Amino acid sequence: MEENNIASAGNFIEKIIDEDIKNNINNGRIVTRFPPEPNGYLHIGHAKSICLNFGLAEKYNGTCHLRFDDTNPAKEEMEYIRSIKEDIKWLGFDWKKHEYYASDYFDKLYEIAVKLIKEGKAYVDSLGPEEIREYRGTLTSPGKNSPDRDRSVEENLDLFEKMKNGEFEDGKYLLRAKIDMSSPNLNMRDPALYRIKRMSHHRTGDNWCIYPMYDFTHPLSDAFEEITHSVCTLEFEDHRPLYNWSVDESGVPSKPRQIEFARLNLNYTIMSKRKLLTLVEKGYVSGWDDPRMPTISGIRRRGYTPESLRDFASRIGVAKSNSTVDFALLEHCLREDLNVKAKRVMAVLDPLKVIITNYPEGKTEMLEADNNPEDESMGKREIPFSRKIYIEKDDFMENPPKKYFRLSPGKEIRLKHAYYVTCTDVIKDPDTEEIIEVHCTYDPESRGGWTEDGRKVRGTSHWVSAAHAFEADVRLYSHLFTSENPEEATGNFLDDIAQDSLEVLKGCKLEPSLLKAVPGESFQFLRKGYFCADSVYSNPGAPVFNRTVSMRDTWAKLQKAAAKKM
Repeated sequence: MEENNIASAGNFIEKIIDEDIKNNINNGRIVTRFPPEPNGYLHIGHAKSICLNFGLAEKYNGTCHLRFDDTNPAKEEMEYIRSIKEDIKWLGFDWKKHEYYASDYFDKLYEIAVKLIKEGKAYVDSLGPEEIREYRGTLTSPGKNSPDRDRSVEENLDLFEKMKNGEFEDGKYLLRAKIDMSSPNLNMRDPALYRIKRMSHHRTGDNWCIYPMYDFTHPLSDAFEEITHSVCTLEFEDHRPLYNWSVDESGVPSKPRQIEFARLNLNYTIMSKRKLLTLVEKGYVSGWDDPRMPTISGIRRRGYTPESLRDFASRIGVAKSNSTVDFALLEHCLREDLNVKAKRVMAVLDPLKVIITNYPEGKTEMLEADNNPEDESMGKREIPFSRKIYIEKDDFMENPPKKYFRLSPGKEIRLKHAYYVTCTDVIKDPDTEEIIEVHCTYDPESRGGWTEDGRKVRGTSHWVSAAHAFEADVRLYSHLFTSENPEEATGNFLDDIAQDSLEVLKGCKLEPSLLKAVPGESFQFLRKGYFCADSVYSNPGAPVFNRTVSMRDTWAKLQKAAAKKM
């Protein structure tokens, strides 16, 4: 795979790694990891982390582990694990033999918990959730010790073993670290290490009825796997002291280094798996792979390419402070990629019938068209032309304003790849006065869109032959939210749901080559944007198309405008 990842541009994390290599820390080894919780589908924010962690491993000739932090059986499913693997592979990365699960370490984690109890560094607590919050204190006031904090080691060991053996109901006890209830960092005020949860685990079944907490499991899993650089997002910065405490007190010789970077925030989008799950469960979208969702599976179904996502991740880079990225940049990366690889085809989304009155009845001729002028190796194709064709309704105007270059009475335009035609008549519905048909004549000497007399026309329209086109549904997607920052105004992101984020166009007329489109295949519909065959609704010989992105590149225009001001 070409080097096109977030680690190739140079960033502060690389400087840290370079310094560690220079000082021979970890004997020059570089081991990163991507550690998703299998409690939902990955979103584009995870794509940034995937590109970063796997990219660093590639750049430094190291390895990147895929580890599922599966410590909460209440929210985890095998469906999520399968989707995560598929997403990573689709992005172009391979963890090879390095697939791990936090649940692989349940025995080791239990042993370390017992060790901490024996050393007086952990205790079993009977406080309930509200009492724990009360005892915890606030950012401006210290916490206070639980009445159970001074239990004897023997009593703690006995209670913890009974917790493990299922002798207590859920919520009866917690195992907590004994650190410092007056610490200015709330994460260090005797955090929970284990809780009772009678629930079957997707990998360990009913072997356990106590499960380790994420903040205890995650650092130790890194240590067990000898991760050298544990790269995570900024919200874990306050958790770093607990990360280091867990590793240091465990006795595991490996000492991973946690490094935080800014997570991806994208306007018109939410990046919370909990909120995305709400959209799915409440039916605002059709599923995790709905093309309006920011999930990797959703944007893949919409027609985004792995190359465009890797390019996007590279362009936004790695920062130490949070910021919001314009969605237009993501679309720009996609257009740049599809521009050189998508076949140009003709599709009429809002058809208007045109009859070329001086074209012979029953005649069909095949015209040659470039598949992609950006890449001659993609070759050419033949498209049928006949007396009756369809053009877009908005490509005709009976009473046009000045500087209108499309078809109008007495006006000559060029049909893409075909002929010059001139409008001679307009047929209307006698009851509604709606235009239902346009009559034209064609210049038989203008085949291919040029004439020997050298005359030129300014207007060009795409078209399809009425006798050869097929009808298909085309689904037009736009932002799922009306606000750049959903929930900012009301505190409820559901208040910002757009009511018109999906428009389904029926009866679109498409050129016959598109009948062979396979799910996921991308095309440029001339003048209309980039589209792909939908992977859910398409059937053999009956494709349905999603609009991936429009032709208008607002990001490029903004960059040009900014450059002019400099």
